[in-house]
Amino acid sequence: MELVKPAFGLIFWMCVSFFTILFILKKFAWPVILKSLDERERSIADALNAAQRAKEEMANLKADNEKLLQEARNQRDLILKEARDAKDSIINDAKTKATEEADRLRRIAREEIQNEKMAAITELKNQVATLSIQIAEKVIRQQLSTDDKQKTLVNDLLKDVKMN
Repeated sequence: MELVKPAFGLIFWMCVSFFTILFILKKFAWPVILKSLDERERSIADALNAAQRAKEEMANLKADNEKLLQEARNQRDLILKEARDAKDSIINDAKTKATEEADRLRRIAREEIQNEKMAAITELKNQVATLSIQIAEKVIRQQLSTDDKQKTLVNDLLKDVKMN
């Protein structure tokens, strides 16, 4: 029953022991424990601040990366547009030159055809003239083969000359 109802001496010595240990802990251990807790609290706060700064820096870096990526896209689009424009320009220039060259070749071909045509016509005229002279010569030879025919022709020519 003594355990259930402690004696006054036991309570007194227990209180003295408790306060003595409390005093020793307060004097020696408590400041060290509080200092450790303060340091721990400061290190946690510094770590949180560093994490916050890192998070902000990451957000800034992400925004910068997005800007750089957008600029790169814009430059890519600009380069592609310039390349398309250059391609179209080269194609148009080539078409224009080809058209001009084709027109020039057509003009030269027409001139050559015209020259060949004129040469052929001239040669044909010369051949016709030669054939006409040959035919006329044969006809005149036949008509003038006899003396009577020659006299008749001369008389007819003289009549025509007098009338004119």
